[in-house]
Amino acid sequence: MSCSLTQSCFRQLARSPLRQGPLPVYLAPAFSHPLRTQPFSTTSPAHSRVGGAAISVPPEVSLKFVDFPQPKTKAKSIDYPKMTIEVKGPLGELSLNIPSYVKVDYDEAQRKATFAVEDTLVTHQRAMWGTMRAHLQNHILGVSEGHICILSFVGVGYRATIESTATTVEPEYPGQQFVSLKVGYSHPIELGIPKGVKASTPQPTRILLESVDKQVVTKFAAEIRAWRKPEPYKGKGIFVNGETIRLKDKKIR
Repeated sequence: MSCSLTQSCFRQLARSPLRQGPLPVYLAPAFSHPLRTQPFSTTSPAHSRVGGAAISVPPEVSLKFVDFPQPKTKAKSIDYPKMTIEVKGPLGELSLNIPSYVKVDYDEAQRKATFAVEDTLVTHQRAMWGTMRAHLQNHILGVSEGHICILSFVGVGYRATIESTATTVEPEYPGQQFVSLKVGYSHPIELGIPKGVKASTPQPTRILLESVDKQVVTKFAAEIRAWRKPEPYKGKGIFVNGETIRLKDKKIR
């Protein structure tokens, strides 16, 4: 029952003609004090521990801040990014668009970047606070060291190869390679390797994916895994980055 409903019930009880005698002592505070408007919890909203942490930029990585021209008329439902961060390193270059309500401070002397938002009471801004910080951290790590996904094939006859041509799909860009999967289907599964991703097969039952963009390489790994997800009875399937699965007991009728 809400506070307003409880207060109205007390008032009706006080005005009721059936009430005999004075008002009970334990009900007096409900009529003497105004309606409580403060929430049950008086603690302030917690700040983002991930977003508030500073990012250390390696010496071989450079950050460039480029401002976007803002439109004259802004729609309330659309958030236009105010700037982009160009991250350059020995392995490549990436860019990250920053929303208008996110502030980035970069100290070139200490080579540390910190994030902040305009209003920490807004749930969406507080959520994007740590998200944008994680995206920039992944970009810095990608252009300096790179991101890797290792896919392991577990099952009789499961294997993969890297081919330069494909018969079931068309290439999306010149020189594109394809991953050919044999995972229990009557025909091989052919998937085009996205641009910027390097794939190799050190073993017939393993695929090594490398890229500077973590989002691209992990998405492609998920597409490969979707063709034979790990099943919990025999433990067969495609496992990503040391993934494990708990086996279930066999169904005995």
